[in-house]
Amino acid sequence: MTDTKFDFRPVDPLRDAGLLHAWVTHPKAAFWMMRDAGREDVERAYTRIAADPHHHALLGLRDGRAAFLMEKYDPARRELVGLYEPRPGDVGMHFLTPATDTPEHGFTRAVLTAVMTHLFEDPAVRRVVVEPDVRNKAVHALNAAVGFVAEREIRKPEKSALLSFCTRERFRKAVAA
Repeated sequence: MTDTKFDFRPVDPLRDAGLLHAWVTHPKAAFWMMRDAGREDVERAYTRIAADPHHHALLGLRDGRAAFLMEKYDPARRELVGLYEPRPGDVGMHFLTPATDTPEHGFTRAVLTAVMTHLFEDPAVRRVVVEPDVRNKAVHALNAAVGFVAEREIRKPEKSALLSFCTRERFRKAVAA
């Protein structure tokens, strides 16, 4: 899986709503908190993100086909406002790999590595911030594997979250290991 190449493109809310709806409403995506969303709800949500200068949704492509979803956001203006002290160079991130009938060993870690590489390609990004649900043990392990360090539990309106950070240096060391 380490030689897997991914490309990124912005989500097109109209064109991608059906695909995203299938992904975010699947039981595997329970932590995405859209299980009961209709297709129109997904389209509206991603239309709002597309119009927001501080929040961006991207599809990760493998061989030109949509393979995962990532979102990046400014945590000083979205998601984490008032919940931690943002630093210059912070970027928030979410990612979702869709459910599949043919799981591929190492795929999700390869996706997370690609997402982090993509974020750190921007020289202004110094640290990636995540806030996954405290119950999502699988993502905590993946985050740790690429260099995230958990700081503390925080309470968001929709969940209890584990606030975690990954610097460029910690990411480089983790993926080099």
